[in-house]
Amino acid sequence: MITLPAPATASRAAPMPQQRFVVRQSSWQTYQAVLQAFADSPVRVTFDRGALELMSPSGPHERLKKLLDRLISAAAEELEIPLRSQGSTTFSREELNRGLEPDECYYIEHEPDVRDRDDVGSDDPPPDLAVEVEMSRTALDRMGIYADLGVPEVWRLSGTDLVMLRLDVSGNYQEVDRSEIFPEIPRSVFTELLDRRFETTELKLVRDFRRWIQDNLS
Repeated sequence: MITLPAPATASRAAPMPQQRFVVRQSSWQTYQAVLQAFADSPVRVTFDRGALELMSPSGPHERLKKLLDRLISAAAEELEIPLRSQGSTTFSREELNRGLEPDECYYIEHEPDVRDRDDVGSDDPPPDLAVEVEMSRTALDRMGIYADLGVPEVWRLSGTDLVMLRLDVSGNYQEVDRSEIFPEIPRSVFTELLDRRFETTELKLVRDFRRWIQDNLS
């Protein structure tokens, strides 16, 4: 049985903030044109009823999101949970006048519904899990957009502070200690592994995580 070590206490440099730019009183047509213009760019585009935000991810942001993505993928593989990674796909609905791009997102329960296609659209179910890495505060109500789109679960990660949120019947997100997608894995296991990213390689972190699952959940 493997025991995850306590988080490191060494001092670390403060993460660089993301670059954000907001334009007010934009139209849906402008939003669509901006999406097309930045289609091959890492810039994230969010639209919330006339407010348009552009965000350029920082290096620490990208490191955290990819590490969490590797842990989520490893958990799905070890627990034999069908999973389709959809990355930062744009999800938007014109009737809501809202849209965004998650840092990462996944189809799990609805994986069979989208398995046979490379692309997904507004007629498809929303992803079952979205990941938000927050290195700076957004000016828009991204959680409200997720709720309107009907995304059942969102993980918000700020540094190593991981918050798991579940959409309730009233359409609001409530914090939970365990994901409904991976109910056997406490949130603390994910946070301890993320905090160890300064001590060792991603390869070892993922191997340790797989070993923890095998020792505790087999």
